[in-house]
Amino acid sequence: MAWDKTIRVPFAPETPASGINLTGYVVRFWYRRTIDVPSFGDAERLLLHFGAVDYEASVWAGRRLVARHEGGYTPFACDVTREARGASRLEVVVRADDDPFDLAKPRGKQDWMPEPHVIWYPRTSGIWQTVWLERVPEWSVDSLRWTPSLESWAVSLETRIAGVPRGDLRLRVRLRAGTEVLADDTYTLVSGELSRQIALSDPGVDDFRNELLWSPEFPALIQARLELSEPNGRVLDLVHSYTALRSIGVQGDRVVVNGRPYQLRMVLDQGYWQDTGMTAPDDAALARDVTLAKAMGFNGVRKHQKVEDPRYLYWADRLGLLVWGEMPSAYRFTTRSVCRLAREWLEVLSRDYSHPCISAWVPFNESWGVPNLPEIPAQRHFVQALYHLTKTFDPTRPVVGNDGWESVATDLIGIHDYEQDAKRLEQRYEADRTVAQLFARERPGGRILAVEGHRHEGLPVVLSEFGGIAYGTSERPSWGYARVPSPEALAAQYTALVTAVRSFGLLAGFCYTQFADTYQETNGLLDMDRRPKIPLTDIALATRGPRTPYAQEMEAERRARFERLHGNDDPA
Repeated sequence: MAWDKTIRVPFAPETPASGINLTGYVVRFWYRRTIDVPSFGDAERLLLHFGAVDYEASVWAGRRLVARHEGGYTPFACDVTREARGASRLEVVVRADDDPFDLAKPRGKQDWMPEPHVIWYPRTSGIWQTVWLERVPEWSVDSLRWTPSLESWAVSLETRIAGVPRGDLRLRVRLRAGTEVLADDTYTLVSGELSRQIALSDPGVDDFRNELLWSPEFPALIQARLELSEPNGRVLDLVHSYTALRSIGVQGDRVVVNGRPYQLRMVLDQGYWQDTGMTAPDDAALARDVTLAKAMGFNGVRKHQKVEDPRYLYWADRLGLLVWGEMPSAYRFTTRSVCRLAREWLEVLSRDYSHPCISAWVPFNESWGVPNLPEIPAQRHFVQALYHLTKTFDPTRPVVGNDGWESVATDLIGIHDYEQDAKRLEQRYEADRTVAQLFARERPGGRILAVEGHRHEGLPVVLSEFGGIAYGTSERPSWGYARVPSPEALAAQYTALVTAVRSFGLLAGFCYTQFADTYQETNGLLDMDRRPKIPLTDIALATRGPRTPYAQEMEAERRARFERLHGNDDPA
């Protein structure tokens, strides 16, 4: 094989940042790199991690196949201890198979046409998230799963220990908020797994409880330190993590956060960058996206048709932003697509379960991949199956079975409606209307909102896509659900639409389309380089509405108390 090109990883070969900037169709990519082997002890192991490789990955180390993985959005790791032992350098070869014409695999917004069209974008093939080596001890903390419980004022911990099982290991778990120690417990591991509920001391004072609860306004994180040790006290592994006390659910027709009604003000975010595609240019870019969403007055994002980099979720946890986690769609309904999507969705749930910011799961969008859902029972059963599978894996969060329309199993109703007349939009979702009237008369997108015989009465209704106002500042092709000629017109139309849906009324929340321009789709509030098209302060005022001086004073006072407790505690 001739290795005649050099690529900059982790950027996909379709991106300029990779140094390849591929524009055509390729079904297979090969990578080769010789790495320096770090020193590691006789009782240690060396793991090679891949954040994401699209779509099927095969990995060889020292000419031996060490891993195969299918799924373009989820991580995997391979043990290269045997191949690296005694070597100073190790050759790693990766083959990525990614058929651009395969519509039966979860691909999200990756286009199958030669050029990006309408709402589909350039393909992402091969390695597109970070690759790294990790040296771990013979016995190590292999996985963590945190589950908060406000009802019992506790945090549940599930962990698995890698290594040959032994019955004498101990795990010390220390939790703190700022300088306040909340728990310091030690458990004996009688097997390779541990499941415990850690009760926290409830002071019984509402102010303290509020300051310990995580929310977008006050993202209180609980720092965790885990020490795995032998009976003689020798520490084998040390892990720093974090969790939070937070609940999210539905009560009647409202979404509730920490037991209180909470209006969702979200923005649809597709997570693409001009030169780097689905891969962020760097970690600072991910933090900036979270900061920008909050600066525009939003308290959440709907990550659309992409499983986002875990570092984005870290910043959303730390800075305070709700995130709807959505599965990228396949576009054909076959036995193979069912197996692929279900398997990868479980990997997504496993990877992101412990993030406090995740506030809902969305396995399907607009019946993509189940195009005849109202007519074909098997397609309805698939949506229902993934809804119930998700609720089984994670009963703590709402699940939106099929966002947009044609609901057959859900905890809340997500509606996509690109009506551009603000008064008509206001009338459609006014408080005096009932959900039954809405569902009987309205057909946004030409689709029924719920399939007959499936529950929708009494559930929260979220306008989970609306707006889509395009204003382009460049000569490239421009597309949107509506067009305006100037920034002033964009500001006026955005303000009119969001004001119409912002009040509680019939709606439990909204999600505006969209955060930033994405290639030819120029309906972002920011351009693709994250430059605001209108002032951020104007966007924020329209998004959340004016606040009274009293509300601002109360928020400032609570913010001061929050900072005194948590400071600038960094869990990274």
